[in-house]
Amino acid sequence: MNGWNDDRAKQALATLWQAALAAADPLSCLPGFLPEPPSHGRIVVVGAGKAAAKMALAVERAWAHLPLSGVVVTTHGADVPDPPAHRRIAVRQANHPTPDAPGAAAAAEMLELVRGLTVDDLVLALISGGGSSLSTLPAAGLGLDDLIAVNRELLRSGAPIHEMNCIRKHLSAFSGGRLAAAAYPARVVTLAISDVPGDDPGVIASGPTVPDPTTFAEARALVAHYGMALPLAAAAHLAAGAEESIKPHDPRLARAEYRMIATPMMALRAMAAAAPALGLTPLILGDALEGEARQLGTALAGIALSCATHGLPVAGPAVILSGGETTVTIAPGTQGRGGRGTECLLGLALALNGRPGIWAMCADTDGIDGRSDAAGALCGPGTLAASGLDARAALAAHRSYDVFAAADTLMKTGPTLTNVNDVRAIIVAG
Repeated sequence: MNGWNDDRAKQALATLWQAALAAADPLSCLPGFLPEPPSHGRIVVVGAGKAAAKMALAVERAWAHLPLSGVVVTTHGADVPDPPAHRRIAVRQANHPTPDAPGAAAAAEMLELVRGLTVDDLVLALISGGGSSLSTLPAAGLGLDDLIAVNRELLRSGAPIHEMNCIRKHLSAFSGGRLAAAAYPARVVTLAISDVPGDDPGVIASGPTVPDPTTFAEARALVAHYGMALPLAAAAHLAAGAEESIKPHDPRLARAEYRMIATPMMALRAMAAAAPALGLTPLILGDALEGEARQLGTALAGIALSCATHGLPVAGPAVILSGGETTVTIAPGTQGRGGRGTECLLGLALALNGRPGIWAMCADTDGIDGRSDAAGALCGPGTLAASGLDARAALAAHRSYDVFAAADTLMKTGPTLTNVNDVRAIIVAG
């Protein structure tokens, strides 16, 4: 079909994937956003997220001639390989998505580092996706076990990320602008890699350096809406409504700046730019497609079939690109295996039903789909048959990983040291 087969499609999808990662590589995209260093005073670097270690390395290389100090926290296994022998920015590692004591300790350490600075000092905050869980520091009166239980409820709820982070910010001593407030009167410059639909700074890693317009009342309403069973201490904290997050126009944020260095749309545009050399016409649907993962997969299949049958909204050979964070709502007692990327892809594959000439990839740019060891997976006309499994039963049980593992189409990349959320590419041969 126009010279397209499994091997060519697989290679094209791999090329598109690499284009997305390159667009979000901190070593290339961060240096141009660095501020002028202070002529007097200290430079303190702090940060949290799945890209934190590589972002810190980019700062160390760009400012090799400057005195630096600081701490960032990232996920286990996501430190840069072969770090500098005399690293100036310490890298801590913590658990994700379930918070742990090392993450809380790293958040407390960062707060301590920025307290007591002067107007001559610069705080450089390196923020990326995953930072909410990695810097979970309980508000006064709460314990880490309380926030671990809250996090479990959030992950089960199916709530979109901005709603989850609204609740997190009202149980935190670190997020919701509190890091920047602690640094006052120092200048704070945040360099951020977005992993959220809409690129809202207040949602990325729960916004530790930006004002939070949400309220305790909104957090309580969300808990009620999703029927979350919170620990008594967490519920009491939300009910009391004391110690609000840092609000817009707070004078402690007067010297805080925010610079977005990589976003999901930048990654999609890089994929689109790479498509013509592969013989494909690109179509970007958007960078903020949300909803249940399997349902989005069905919808994307419908678009691909329209392209194949009618040449609309784009005629093949073409690649349909999209990004955004879907959700997977898991019923209590269900033990799934996979993540939103493979669940979306399985929904798509079932809807395509082996249609010739269509191949797809759904993957998370951090290299981890859900809690699995895969970034995502590929599928083509013969994938479901090759798995030998009952794909519909697997989807019902949230075991999408098993299907693509059996078909040998999982994408196992390891941590990529960046994170601009999920990217999806569907090749329609014609």
